[in-house]
Amino acid sequence: MLLERIYDEDLAQASYVIGCQATGEAIVIDPRRDIDVYLRLAEKHGLRIAHVTETHIHADYLSGTRELAARTGGRTHVSDEGGPDWTYGSGFDDADRIRDGDEIVVGNVTLRAVHTPGHTPEHLSFLVTDGAQAEEPGFMMTGDFVFVGDVGRPDLLDESAGGVDTRFEGARQLFASLRDRFLTLPDYVQVLPAHGAGSACGKALGSIAATTVGYERAFAWWAPYLAADDEQGFVDELLSGQPDAHAYFARMKSQNRTGPAVLGPGSPLPELSTAEVQHLLDQDLAILVDTRGHRQVHEGTVAGSLNIPGASKAATYGAWVYDPEAEHRPLVLLASELQEAEEMRNHLVRVGIDAVDGFITSLDGLALVQPALLQPEELDGLVDAHLVDVRGRTEHAQGHIPGSAHLSGGRALWHLDELPTDGTVVTYCQSGVRNSIVASALRRAGVDVVELDGSYLGWLRTADREPASR
Repeated sequence: MLLERIYDEDLAQASYVIGCQATGEAIVIDPRRDIDVYLRLAEKHGLRIAHVTETHIHADYLSGTRELAARTGGRTHVSDEGGPDWTYGSGFDDADRIRDGDEIVVGNVTLRAVHTPGHTPEHLSFLVTDGAQAEEPGFMMTGDFVFVGDVGRPDLLDESAGGVDTRFEGARQLFASLRDRFLTLPDYVQVLPAHGAGSACGKALGSIAATTVGYERAFAWWAPYLAADDEQGFVDELLSGQPDAHAYFARMKSQNRTGPAVLGPGSPLPELSTAEVQHLLDQDLAILVDTRGHRQVHEGTVAGSLNIPGASKAATYGAWVYDPEAEHRPLVLLASELQEAEEMRNHLVRVGIDAVDGFITSLDGLALVQPALLQPEELDGLVDAHLVDVRGRTEHAQGHIPGSAHLSGGRALWHLDELPTDGTVVTYCQSGVRNSIVASALRRAGVDVVELDGSYLGWLRTADREPASR
């Protein structure tokens, strides 16, 4: 059996390729939407992707299940658990609907579906048996059910899918799934989750790629609650201190349930001239993405541009600043070369930002403006201004500038009504990176924004500063 993990550092998301070398068949679990990585891996090992599946309707990225199946002819399998409210839509009419106990056979390898609700009602995990070596499962693909040191948060349906207090039932379902499904397995079973540290799908995810049932039974934060059969203690601890759910999660849930659009093989991005880009900007036909760091952006950028610093976190930050359901202008990327531009495009399609029309290698010759900045020492004398912390909820709680309101960067563009309409909005993050990103989106939305230069760390470095906390 071949088992390979494909990890996306941008979204802290893991997908898996499992193959049977004897028959040349493979299955991909929880694929992302830019699928070349799976095609290359299959070709390298002489495998045919015969099956594609996913553990649940994802919230943090757009699924590549349909994309990969369309390209390879692989058979698609999706959950039929969770009731009618969690039934996959028309984009999956040709998919096999699988339930608890159903099996997917990939040569000598068998994947048995295990219904593990809690993170979402329809969630499946897969017990994997390598028939060439054993008669019992040796691996569990847990999706967003069990992570290394944590479990999937049950509150995303409230936060991003319009649910009302579903978190409590979800937390109780997680407790039952751990008790009745996970902890009944032998300690040796290896656990391969869909996310690692940095994901917003949990609050304490470990950085290690895998774990075992026995290790989690002994050392996970939730283990003592399960050992004591303390459901309420588990629920209370699980629901406390969860990170912010980004606003784009709602779009991911909706599109993943219906079925993401199939892109097909992409063509190379065209390189545009300065004159072409300036014309597009003058006619309001495109949006420039300034991919430089915030210090360079502060020296001069294109008015109305969005700051997404580089490809490595383009999916995360792109989803903060660009809503394809509301914004119909395509993007033009600042990139040093075609390869860099296409890498960034690949990251953007992971969150459904498909409208990228080209790239430009320099801002020379374009009309530039300097974003407004405020020095930390100027805060004290400021009047008619409103200070807004765009860091995460837990960061704000641990310490913030006195008098500042909180609106996390991943929610700001969708919650403009929480910003004051009179006076200037002064934004800050921890060091300035996220602040520049969020401020660019707010300016484009018409908000009068000034960035606190150096952000929170810069403010702390000034004399006699004491952070507020709650």
